[in-house]
Amino acid sequence: MTSRQVISPNTGQALYETHSYSAAIRAGELLFVSGQVGSLEDGSPEPDFTKQVQLAFDNLASVLKAAGCTLDDVVDVTTFHTDLQAQFETVQPIRKRAFGSGPLPNWTAVGVTYLSGFAFEIKVIARIPESN
Repeated sequence: MTSRQVISPNTGQALYETHSYSAAIRAGELLFVSGQVGSLEDGSPEPDFTKQVQLAFDNLASVLKAAGCTLDDVVDVTTFHTDLQAQFETVQPIRKRAFGSGPLPNWTAVGVTYLSGFAFEIKVIARIPESN
């Protein structure tokens, strides 16, 4: 069995400590990143939705970097939305900037009713480059 290695970025620690979870777990050549939200340093939600989504992507990039990865290494994305239809137009341009034109990772968007005060969350699975 492959052992698990906890990956922690230099930011967002308040949220991980408050809710008792790891930012990411490395298992072999795969990185499983917990849902990232647009949290401020104290773990509270960024009130502006567009900024919250961008901050969630920024937090995701920080976790990936701590594991020696980038957004280019992401193979699977799941996003959670408290109002998917209303939020889609805001999320799309930010997602496109983050992942570029391709090849694009898989993506599943899920509508939910509650995200602990947040309106958007993104979790991914990435393949860790061989050099790491």
